[in-house]
Amino acid sequence: MKTVLVNKQFKQPYTFLSRHRKYLTGPHGYSSDIPLVLESPTIQHFRVFQLYSLRSKRGTAVKPNGMASNGDSNVINRDAFRQAVVNTLERRLFYVPSFKIYGGVAGLYDYGPPGCAVKANVLAFWRQHFVLEENMLEVDCPCVTPESVLKASGHVDKFADLMVKGESTGTCYRADHLLKDFCKDKLEKKDIDITAEKAAEMKHVLAVLDDLSAEELGEKIREYGIVAPDTKNPLSDPYPFNLMFQTSIGPSGLSPGFMRPETAQGIFVNFKDLYYYNGNKLPFAAAQIGQAFRNEISPRQGLLRVREFTLAEIEHFVDPDDKSHPKFSEVSNLEFLMFPREKQVSEQPAKRICLGEAVSKGIVNNETLGYFIGRVYLFLTYLGIDKDRLRFRQHLANEMAHYAADCWDAEIECSFGWIECVGIADRSAYDLRAHTDKSGVPLVAHEKFAEPREVEKLVIAPVKKELGLAFKGDQRMVCEALEVMSEKEAMEMKAYLESKGEVEFHVCTLAKDVTIKKNMVTISNEKKKEHQRVFTPSVIEPSFGIGRIIYCLYEHSFYTRPSKTGDEQLNVFRFPPLVAPIKCSVFPLVQNQQYEEVAKHIAQILTAAGISYKIDMTGTSIGKRYARTDELGVPFAITVDSTSSVTIRERDSKVQIRVNVEEVASVVKEVTEGQSTWNDMLAKYNAPSVMDDE
Repeated sequence: MKTVLVNKQFKQPYTFLSRHRKYLTGPHGYSSDIPLVLESPTIQHFRVFQLYSLRSKRGTAVKPNGMASNGDSNVINRDAFRQAVVNTLERRLFYVPSFKIYGGVAGLYDYGPPGCAVKANVLAFWRQHFVLEENMLEVDCPCVTPESVLKASGHVDKFADLMVKGESTGTCYRADHLLKDFCKDKLEKKDIDITAEKAAEMKHVLAVLDDLSAEELGEKIREYGIVAPDTKNPLSDPYPFNLMFQTSIGPSGLSPGFMRPETAQGIFVNFKDLYYYNGNKLPFAAAQIGQAFRNEISPRQGLLRVREFTLAEIEHFVDPDDKSHPKFSEVSNLEFLMFPREKQVSEQPAKRICLGEAVSKGIVNNETLGYFIGRVYLFLTYLGIDKDRLRFRQHLANEMAHYAADCWDAEIECSFGWIECVGIADRSAYDLRAHTDKSGVPLVAHEKFAEPREVEKLVIAPVKKELGLAFKGDQRMVCEALEVMSEKEAMEMKAYLESKGEVEFHVCTLAKDVTIKKNMVTISNEKKKEHQRVFTPSVIEPSFGIGRIIYCLYEHSFYTRPSKTGDEQLNVFRFPPLVAPIKCSVFPLVQNQQYEEVAKHIAQILTAAGISYKIDMTGTSIGKRYARTDELGVPFAITVDSTSSVTIRERDSKVQIRVNVEEVASVVKEVTEGQSTWNDMLAKYNAPSVMDDE
């Protein structure tokens, strides 16, 4: 496969072989033989354009995640592209390594002024798009979480990655990352020492990587001779490392806790109160934005894998017997790249599928899950994520938790490959049941019947008088624990009581076992008339990694263009006004007291209208001032060149319109808030549709 560069100025194609390719690795679905088309070196070096590979004959457009390189100075590989983006972000203080003057700490970053503004704008739009649109209940829960909560959720026992250590230095590495990097490196370089059989085996290893046990990972690491990347020394056997930061609550050290690894548990434990607040009605959704913490073994990839990060999570509670959604029709006609598990297993590429078709055919489990997939797609594309580098990948069977009904990840392609940025999962009723079992508090919903229904039902009837005599002040907790037993537990207890007269029973809220005697509880299956149905709701959970989304947005928005003289390339972030850190800049054309007074007056008007701006009264040339704000992604530049009117320049087209000073704020506000488009303003002010470079 060849890579073609087309110099649009001289109409001359440049052709050379592509070296940076991804190869198909079974269920993970990496694309193979991806060609790249770059524009002329004088126009948008870094912009990657869509070209159909051999696979496109089957109807799939493939867009590469990086640049090819064969040593020619006109071709920039994906690493150089990434470095250009990161250098610009750090130089302009979008983000920097934390504690930099002390050498920094891996996996921790500080957001600077423009980075904070982009993040705040993304979160504000998230609230508008989800919380306001769906009338969600927003909560804010503590980051420090008691051990008992995370024990119930399974995090204490299972929230771990397998780690290996370099035997001489003690440096820690994630075992699966070492194995994945080794296999991908061998496959991508087409190592001549690898047989076809060994290559197929490595592809299979990549496909089942998430399912390998510690013993199987260790066996493969030894078989392939994988050593510590830094020192080339041997590695220890893999062993589990819990990713939560542990702490203690209070000075005694007797109440262990953890920094939360996700925000969801705070919503689950508050379900009973939220359900009451919502008028005891389903469905409803609760949302939370907050910090989460994971003690990553070997953080890498910048903002994509960090130890402290912002999550925005939604828990949509729904009747497990009715997962339809009244607004599904609003998104059912959306069509975008989907990667169902059948495509992954059969080693076929992702394809564009209509969301309504995906739900009707059972590819997506239910309407509510489909609705949120559609809303996530709209959210990401409105932010500025390239729709051709966004796909929804369904979890494979070996990735799915046993209780989950269906799970999809919104993956965004960047220079690091396909990155999971949003998870949308139907978690069934697992979370509420787990907290019900451990806390003894029933986290359930009720459906009232119009007419009573006769049903056969397990009845657990604690004898409160006998329990009170036996347990006194603990009677209520024992009663509640008995009442929330599962049918299996209840029938086992009944058998024990009938055969032995008593049984040991663990009460979580008391953190101890108690002895239940036959006269303390009655357990039976009875036919009875019910006026309501009591059930545990299912949960549909969209979970957003805000930092990952923002980093991908940075890459998707970045390009370069030549300066007016053509002797240098200027960096530009094409942020939509919605997320741009600063909405406009204000420049007096020259250093002139009258113009500076007008600029200050415009600044006051913008402030009153709630529009962020950057004012620059230096004597630097107007072209350089434009370039400085283009590099920050500022969409509009207001240039003061008279006392009565000014020009407003749009960042990407560089087209200008002239407006009266008093109209400036309303024009900028209308466009940045989406009430009008820039084309509307061009028509209104009779501006040309195209303008040459300054």
